[in-house]
Amino acid sequence: MHDAADADTDALLTRAQEALQSGEWSVAREALEAALEHDESAEALLGLGNALWWLGETGLSVRSLERAYTAFHRKPDPAQAVLAAVGLCLTYHASLGNQAAARGWLARAARLVEDFELAPLGGWVLLCRAVIAEEDGDAAAAERWSREAHKTARELADGDLELCALSALGSALVAMGRVEEGVALLDEAMAGSLGGEVEALDTVVLTSCQTIICCSRAGDLIRARQWVRAADDFNRRYGSPHLYAVCRTHYGSILFASGSWEEAEVELLAALKIGEGAEPALRAEALAKLAELRLAQGRVEEAERLVQGRSDEPAAVCVSAAIELVRAQPAVAASVLERRLGEVGWECLEAAALVELLAEASIARGSVPDDLASRVGRLAELGEAGRCEPMAARAQRALGVLAVAAGDARGAVPHLERALAGFRRLEMPLETGRTRLLVARALADDAREVAIAEAKQALAGCERLGAARDADAAAAFLRSLGVKAARIGPKGVGLLTKREREVLELLGEGLSNPEIAERLVVSRKTVEHHVARVLSKLGLRGRGEAAAYTVRERDSATK
Repeated sequence: MHDAADADTDALLTRAQEALQSGEWSVAREALEAALEHDESAEALLGLGNALWWLGETGLSVRSLERAYTAFHRKPDPAQAVLAAVGLCLTYHASLGNQAAARGWLARAARLVEDFELAPLGGWVLLCRAVIAEEDGDAAAAERWSREAHKTARELADGDLELCALSALGSALVAMGRVEEGVALLDEAMAGSLGGEVEALDTVVLTSCQTIICCSRAGDLIRARQWVRAADDFNRRYGSPHLYAVCRTHYGSILFASGSWEEAEVELLAALKIGEGAEPALRAEALAKLAELRLAQGRVEEAERLVQGRSDEPAAVCVSAAIELVRAQPAVAASVLERRLGEVGWECLEAAALVELLAEASIARGSVPDDLASRVGRLAELGEAGRCEPMAARAQRALGVLAVAAGDARGAVPHLERALAGFRRLEMPLETGRTRLLVARALADDAREVAIAEAKQALAGCERLGAARDADAAAAFLRSLGVKAARIGPKGVGLLTKREREVLELLGEGLSNPEIAERLVVSRKTVEHHVARVLSKLGLRGRGEAAAYTVRERDSATK
């Protein structure tokens, strides 16, 4: 009887291993849970932890991996215990956002490697060190650790480690503003991973996530879109909730930056939905980006609610500070920004957005640090040297703002023009519009007609986007120059997106949601979302009021 039970368990483990290798996660889970009823082996616990992670059961996955680690440690099987600890480190870091636990598991893995002289596994410890160092804002250390991990991988002919280390190195270089050098390595790691050079599917997830995140943050929107599509193809075959959440979050960020706000909202809401249980770390990032979108739309209270109590979370620092500036609390904004700059340093990609907001906050509070302009200038130099367009453009814009505040509007113009050219090359319409308005303000005294032309372009661009606050600012500036620039109020149709205006027109024709979906070639759920947004923006209580509103708008337009 005992031999029969052992044979059944062996058959279950064999089936589970085959399922894990082919990406049949539910099959693997079922087989492993059945096997564990007979024998709670470390191998079965490890496999179950991996299957649960792929199924989006992150909490259960962590508990299974922790039990596997304990079982391997007791055997003892230190090599497998190290691999379990590495998996726990990366999961706590990337999925759960628990950096203390991530560091704890990194320390356990490192100690086992040292105590048992497991040099071949040391490369994975080095990789984890690189990942944690970048999270801590120490990109130089991340570069150093990832280079060592890559060297170890080459010596051991470990293809998975080599590609993961290349990706980590590329990420560190991008964080330092060395974008061209970094994305070349990220591209190489992605090509190798998706091209089938890996033994573990986890490698594809790690390299894909790092590449998409880096391209998004570096403003390389075309490259980011291409890799998101490639990652989505992989996801359709294997289904990683973590990779899906990363793709949705950063594709939403890309769409927001490039002016497709309606589509950005859909992606960010999808990221929030999947992140509710499985991916709290990514949920925080999606919340912050959605808050940024809401703030740009002029929906300040909604933005504030989304990031309430999160101002110290890295992803939410900038939008939290921006909200404080809108609330006329520049000292609070400066405090939040200075704290984060103290963590990441002043000479990295993340610092660009922080420093730009700090310049605005410092001017608003009437106290600009003596060394701020020189620090911003250094950031601009690094951005230009590393061909990091977002870093250079933001730093140049900050230099222009500081020059205007110091009474040198004429000297500000070259900086602002360089920033404008950068944002236009990046195809970032909101930042382009904001910069145009700054150029207009700087030119107002010396070149009034040019200033008016720039402000009109800024107003038109912000109106098209639905960027209410920026459009209001542009209209107010034009009026200060004696130019008529009336804005439709906060309940006006001018603040609807292009697709929302289309939906409003079809509501006016009396079409149902299914009919609108067919006309626009979108899903019914998407139509429901648009109808709700239209009614909310216009302050209408139902479809009948929307139809009546459309008729009134047509009548007034023909008078």
